[in-house]
Amino acid sequence: MLHLDTGNTGFMILCTSLVMLMTPGLAFFYGGLVGRKNVLAIMIQSFVSMGWTTVIWYLYGYSLCFSGDWHGIIGNLDNFCLRGIGLTTPSPNNTIPMMVFIAYQMMFAIITPALISGAFTNRVSFKAYCLFLTGWLTFVYFPFVHMVWGGGILQRWGVLDFAGGIVVHNIAGLAALASVLYVGKRRILDRGPHSIPLVALGTGLLWFGWYGFNAGSEMRVDSVTASAFLNTDIAASFAAVAWLAVAWFRERKPKFLGLLTGAVAGLATITPAAGYVSPTTAVIIGLVSGVVCYFAVEMKNHLHWDDALDVWGVHGVGGFLGIIMLGLFANKAFNPAAGTNGLLYGNPSFFVKQLVAVIFSSVWAFSFTYGMLWVINLFTPVKVTEMSEELGLDESIHGEHAYETLEVEELFQGEPHDLIERLDEKEELVGSRK
Repeated sequence: MLHLDTGNTGFMILCTSLVMLMTPGLAFFYGGLVGRKNVLAIMIQSFVSMGWTTVIWYLYGYSLCFSGDWHGIIGNLDNFCLRGIGLTTPSPNNTIPMMVFIAYQMMFAIITPALISGAFTNRVSFKAYCLFLTGWLTFVYFPFVHMVWGGGILQRWGVLDFAGGIVVHNIAGLAALASVLYVGKRRILDRGPHSIPLVALGTGLLWFGWYGFNAGSEMRVDSVTASAFLNTDIAASFAAVAWLAVAWFRERKPKFLGLLTGAVAGLATITPAAGYVSPTTAVIIGLVSGVVCYFAVEMKNHLHWDDALDVWGVHGVGGFLGIIMLGLFANKAFNPAAGTNGLLYGNPSFFVKQLVAVIFSSVWAFSFTYGMLWVINLFTPVKVTEMSEELGLDESIHGEHAYETLEVEELFQGEPHDLIERLDEKEELVGSRK
């Protein structure tokens, strides 16, 4: 029975709006990191998830996650098209309407597959991406939501994941790695990032929205909500400074892009632990994530994996690390109702559960993603042609342009008379479009 609490309900509607804002933020973040010829192609992959994932969530996604149970792996279709959900249907904590809970969880479903798109930017067709979005949600995301949050096997076993270390970041990061290895490298070298200010705007929106992502996962307003909020900011800040310091030492210059990337790594890593650990632990998590994720990206570069926007190094490694550190540092004193103690507080079995769960999720996400891309490629080519890469996906696939000016590097290639010819060609092109 619903025992409506207007304060909790208002808070959760606000948090839902904040998490929704993260997807446009991700689009700006990724859009700034790519070259000028592929800005719209990467941004539409985030925005189309806002539309298509909502459709899937309404039709069967919510039901597979949170209604019924099939062997602890997936739900059933009892709530197909939200059947049986009314104004007085209670959410799991009984103080907010189920409709608010559905909307909040839907925002998680929207952003998670959009995270993956940064790995294979500039080389995957939009048709293949739409098929991938559908298949990945159905066979990877929905099962893990059910297993971890919907009463499935991992939740019953005692695995904890406050806001999505496994459910969001780890499985998205491993899916990104599988995508990179299946699709292969870009044929055309990208000149990105073309706009670090755009990346900064995206980071700001992500960081702002992450308060709803983490604090809102308590599903009510209480002291755990406050600690999750504080832990989120602490971890992001310490990770940003740690990444900046390591990069400054190794690259001899303090890079703004490194500071921004470090903040996102800290946000991803604190996500599973935000409501289960102390602020001091959040400091440790932030410092460790800033350093470890930096070197994960360095390792990726050394191995020549073309993870264009470091989704595996930031989200995959960050999510994995967050789950492991939760197993170490969980402290029941900071969440007496739903938390537990980790290895360092005398509970080694919880650490083992967290380790097994995150290895299981990594293998599942990698395997299913690789297999889905293989199947999709049987029906439509996943990778775009070399000509399409050369022209840029904005033009070749979408027929649109983020900017109407030539890149500075392109303009100044060749002799002065070549520059004049290039400017003349550009003027004629713009004139013909008008």
